[in-house]
Amino acid sequence: MSRTLRVLLVDDQPLIRSGFAMMLSVEDDLEVVGEAATGREAVDMAATHRPDVIVMDVQMPVMDGVAATREIVERELGRVLILTTFDRDDYLFDALRAGASGFLLKNAEAEQLVEALRAVGHGHALLAPEVTKRVIAQMSADPQATGEGSPSPHAGLISQLTGRELDVLRLVGTGKSNREIAAELVIGAATVKTHVSSIFAKLQVRDRVGAVIVAHEAGIV
Repeated sequence: MSRTLRVLLVDDQPLIRSGFAMMLSVEDDLEVVGEAATGREAVDMAATHRPDVIVMDVQMPVMDGVAATREIVERELGRVLILTTFDRDDYLFDALRAGASGFLLKNAEAEQLVEALRAVGHGHALLAPEVTKRVIAQMSADPQATGEGSPSPHAGLISQLTGRELDVLRLVGTGKSNREIAAELVIGAATVKTHVSSIFAKLQVRDRVGAVIVAHEAGIV
């Protein structure tokens, strides 16, 4: 049986926190160990409870979710799943650069949140497919988002990739899974996994989320 994942809920709206807590209470492998209403409280409670996953809102008083995520990740107090209303927030990339392991919309189904918590809690990265598509659209409409007109800060790292790794990175950048990449490139899933691991090492990123950011900032998608 999988170990129980300890969860910290962070949102400035009590009803949202209590709703999430009630929803997660029926899951045998998820335990809510605390609730916080500000980013500052989130950092302090993460230091006290050492949760596996922190479900983090972005727009909060005292300290926002981006700043809280950055401090939590730097201090290795837990992995962060950003949960917010994408239409209102323009903090997506800041949050991911700060070290968030995932990004999910508040209108996601309950099952999606539960699976996202399990994925992040067990060390995986998660970027909801619908978020990836909207991020791509936003970056395409905003030249500054991809650094268009200026050298990519990742040019040196990107130059280390082989041609096949570039192919894989482009597809990772569009939100495709390893299975989808394998089918498109007509190679084995194990081969894709090997390429992805090599890409992470060469780009000096922790996970798939970091690779997506680099792919877009480098303008190769």
